Amino acid sequence: MTPEDFQVEEILPFAPGGEGEHLYLWVRKRDTNTAWVAERLAALAGLSPAQVSYAGLKDRRAVAEQWFSLHLPGCQDPPWRDWQDPGFQILAGRRHSRKLRRGALAGNRFRIVVREFSGMTPTALWARWQQLLTVGVPNYFGPQRFGRAGNNLDGALALFRGRRVKRQQRSLYLSAARAHLFNRLLSRRVDEANWCGPLAGEVVMLEGSHSVFVVDEPDADIHERLGRLDLHLSGALWGSGEPMSRGLVRELEQAVAATWPVFRDGLAAAGLEQQRRSLRVAPREPTWALDADELTLGFTLPAGSYATAVLREIIMDENHELSLAFPAWPPGSINDA
Repeated sequence: MTPEDFQVEEILPFAPGGEGEHLYLWVRKRDTNTAWVAERLAALAGLSPAQVSYAGLKDRRAVAEQWFSLHLPGCQDPPWRDWQDPGFQILAGRRHSRKLRRGALAGNRFRIVVREFSGMTPTALWARWQQLLTVGVPNYFGPQRFGRAGNNLDGALALFRGRRVKRQQRSLYLSAARAHLFNRLLSRRVDEANWCGPLAGEVVMLEGSHSVFVVDEPDADIHERLGRLDLHLSGALWGSGEPMSRGLVRELEQAVAATWPVFRDGLAAAGLEQQRRSLRVAPREPTWALDADELTLGFTLPAGSYATAVLREIIMDENHELSLAFPAWPPGSINDA
């Protein structure tokens, strides 16, 4: 696999306005960390790293296009057209009135090449692809969230047991612990075949937003809206207080969290509040091509969802059912939590 086999382009919910004290740079990076590019841009512009921001991290082993913003109050544009670096290329620049903040994303557009593909026949592949588009896929957090070999989860254990860590590491560890509890919950619901079918006390989320409401007893209208992907079931992102869910769903969420008390209690003590995340995600703007044993997929996903969640449903034997329970990784000391 080469970086060109995994391409991602971020989608902002707005366009830079053309005026303001922030310079937005549209950057294509290859096999390079987002944070490293930000530091390099700061050095080229003569700024502190705190004056350069971005909306989200992009995979290193990839070709990724994303925006960075440079805070330049009262300053002219630096000569960004002349900047050269083997790890990235600046494609465009435009001023804007506000800083680019973390999480300020509408989604990401992916183009992924799978070489030596042999998991299923073209007919079976087409049927699987149509199923994914119709039903969606389990919205698991991807392995990037947990670090190499689950190091971020081991770090979370150490943090919750009293180790002092840097602020940036603390954020990574809290996010990893929260994602782990969510993945375990989603895996449980996939295993019980109710990740798409509502139970009593569900918290449902509107497609394309984070707006949620509780459904004590799902009726025909709720089932119909779930079927056409207008609504999605959601799961707890753990923190302090009680989850929004009620009835059977709350019992299930509390039972899963209770199997990881170090994470459950540590997240609550860290001051994070209960939030919700959709249990499924549906690829949009789909394209696909199969040329001999080379499969090329294209799709968009909302911010916070992972292309690996889609790929894991494709790269499997055609005799496997859609949405097998998420594997119990990362291995190691995390299993002793």
